[in-house]
Amino acid sequence: FSDLCFKMRGVLFCGEEQQQQGRTAMDTNPTSGLTGGDGSLSLVASNGIFSIHGLLSCLILLHCFAHSFAESNADRIGDLLLYQARSPDGVIRLDDNGVRRFVHEAQPRSYSLVIFFDALQLRDNSELRLEELRREFGLMASTYVKNNQGKDSGLKVFFVEIEFKQSQASFGFFGVSSLPHIKHLPPGSVLPKDADMMDQSDLSRNAEGMASFVESKTKQKVGSIERPPPLTKKQLIIFAAGLLIAAPFVIKKILTNDTPLHDPKLWCSFAILVYYFSVSGGMHNIIRRMPFVMADRQNPGKVIFFYQGSGMQLGAEGFVVGFLYTIVGLMLGFLTHFLVVVRNPNIQRLVMLVMMIFGFWAVRKVIGLDNWKTGYGIHGYWPRRWQ
Repeated sequence: FSDLCFKMRGVLFCGEEQQQQGRTAMDTNPTSGLTGGDGSLSLVASNGIFSIHGLLSCLILLHCFAHSFAESNADRIGDLLLYQARSPDGVIRLDDNGVRRFVHEAQPRSYSLVIFFDALQLRDNSELRLEELRREFGLMASTYVKNNQGKDSGLKVFFVEIEFKQSQASFGFFGVSSLPHIKHLPPGSVLPKDADMMDQSDLSRNAEGMASFVESKTKQKVGSIERPPPLTKKQLIIFAAGLLIAAPFVIKKILTNDTPLHDPKLWCSFAILVYYFSVSGGMHNIIRRMPFVMADRQNPGKVIFFYQGSGMQLGAEGFVVGFLYTIVGLMLGFLTHFLVVVRNPNIQRLVMLVMMIFGFWAVRKVIGLDNWKTGYGIHGYWPRRWQ
């Protein structure tokens, strides 16, 4: 490009020099350019040639700039393909510098960007489902890359993630103020704030909903989502081999009623676990996808086991309260089934006293925790004649 510009400058300089000589000749002989003869024709032809030279020079300059832009855009696409190949799921992570290069400087863009906005410090919030949605986004991206590898469509759409801690400026540039958030930035000179935002209805459908959004905006085919199987082929072979080896021994145990399923102690333990799981809020944790613990926002190095507030309950506090409930329940079962057969009344009184003290302490802890968490207090009401 520099050599071509140097040659063009030389052509323009020679043309200007010859044109100046023509003007000098006209000044010397004014009639030479107006009367007939070779001099007049030569001068007119010379001026026409110089005009053509100027037009060609402009066209060559425009071609050089277009060629330079095409190479720059191709370099960016090549780098995006390289980053995509290095990613395990085809999603490219960009920081502020990467956004500046592939979004701001690439104007107009010849490719689309589907951007997933993430914040690692908010992944503990189960209501946002950031970790699950990021996994579904990667599944959709890997499906697109696999189905469009080696095609022109593989150079038109790239999947990107931007993390808040590394790219706070990019969050502001795209106008992202809440999560989860996925945007499609079409090719051309569209401003990032005007990019298409994915609806919550598409997010609720996980990878399939994301794929329909990408297909509607980019006009490119994603393909059917291929989810990995729960067990690999090697694991299935090992499991089947172990089952075949253990089958004769298992059948023999079943026929002789000598299996753990025939032991009443196992069923008793299973019943206690079901009770503990129920009173600890295990189903609540599964349905609401509650985290076991969470990091303190004011002190990220500190872990919170008990959340103060009635709007949320962590898994740890549920299991702690469930443990206290289970201990009190087991004590009542021990009193009604085992302590009554003890013949020594002193032992009965001592055990009863210890269990009453422990039961009072456990119930008081539960009431105190409920008061700290919700602000509601439990008070005792005495009969009027006792007051």
